[in-house]
Amino acid sequence: MDIKRKELLVTSFGLFSLFFGAGNLLIPPLLGYKAGEDWFWITIGFMITAVVIPIFGILAHARLQGTLFDFGKKVSPTFSLIYCILIYVIAVAIPSPRTAAATHEIAIFPAFGTSPLLTSAVYFSLVLVFVLNRSKILNLIGKFLTPFIVVMLLAVIGIALCSSEFNTGIAQFEAPVVTGILEGYQTFDAIGAVVVGAVIIVSLNFENMAVEAYTSKRTLIRKSGLIAGLGLFVIYAGLIAIGAYYSSEININAELSNDMQRANLLRAISISSLGEFGNTVLSMLISLACFTTAIGIVAGTADYFKGLLKDSKIVYITTAIIACVLGVVVGQLDFNSIVVVAIPVLLFIYPITIVLILLNVLPEKIATPLVFRAVVIITFLFSIPDVIGFISPSEGLKSITDGIPFSNHSLGWVLPALIIFIIVSLIQYKKSLSK
Repeated sequence: MDIKRKELLVTSFGLFSLFFGAGNLLIPPLLGYKAGEDWFWITIGFMITAVVIPIFGILAHARLQGTLFDFGKKVSPTFSLIYCILIYVIAVAIPSPRTAAATHEIAIFPAFGTSPLLTSAVYFSLVLVFVLNRSKILNLIGKFLTPFIVVMLLAVIGIALCSSEFNTGIAQFEAPVVTGILEGYQTFDAIGAVVVGAVIIVSLNFENMAVEAYTSKRTLIRKSGLIAGLGLFVIYAGLIAIGAYYSSEININAELSNDMQRANLLRAISISSLGEFGNTVLSMLISLACFTTAIGIVAGTADYFKGLLKDSKIVYITTAIIACVLGVVVGQLDFNSIVVVAIPVLLFIYPITIVLILLNVLPEKIATPLVFRAVVIITFLFSIPDVIGFISPSEGLKSITDGIPFSNHSLGWVLPALIIFIIVSLIQYKKSLSK
């Protein structure tokens, strides 16, 4: 079956919008602002974890065309079940409520002065309405909401760059590429890839998308993933660039929390480039970007538990309601508090997610069950010191991790995972020759 241009555009826009949420809009400008003259290098690092890995996740979904369970089943069914539950619990407990917190702090409270409880309650009520109308999600987001978001984003970036004097400040990061990689964690895009990729798979199964054959689905998902990835690349690079080029024109209070710095910087750039109308544009951007991401997370979670429990519609509805109630409760926290809680969780789950994505992209002859098990176990073991070191740093732990390459950047798992992958692959290759 030929892929129609309309289906490709709708799926691409829908995928982009499910990715692009609060952190995606707020994090890059402050990164660029602090990177100053090194903004290009921090962009390279940021793209690795915020664009390249997530798009690999979509490509893996295009190949598997199943659920998140398929990502980890080669390790073991038990591991995959635990991993899936952890991912979905994390998704509805952190990034989903974070979208409501960001919407309240940047778009709602400055204009209306309402309480976080009211904002979260209205916000997740609307999310629930969209999620319960499951078959219309991709169509509605892809046809209407995302094009509007993309046009506004490109307008803000384009006008801001044209209005800038192109003077950058002094770089504040010693290792900009590594900083960019770690900040890319905060977008949750790798986790988003495995969650919203499943939403895309399910959405394509509805009759209104008219895509049935495995090959057609794979082609559509791959192409839409690459288009969405290109869109994310352009937007991220633009946001980081305007942050860097406005660093000499805008002063932000360094004593403020990171979330307030991010919000104030983005607001100042919007006003500087668009005048007071920039505040309205920023509020609309934040609200729509956050809203579509929350829909994707809740729908993906409900889809998974529905499939886990005999395709029950009641389970789907119940899960969606629980996820939205949790969003209301956690969404009352400020954005920065949610980010702080997220860091140790990300240091634990993100490395495992990255290696599962990369292994699922590789051919099955290379990424055998033995390779999956060895790489995931080593990644898990070498991620533990990063988590412990963040929660409770000690000299004893530091003396151990100092001998692990990149561990001082919370990337101590990378080299061991690569080494064990090579060793196990070579062992398997030698065994295949001896047969």
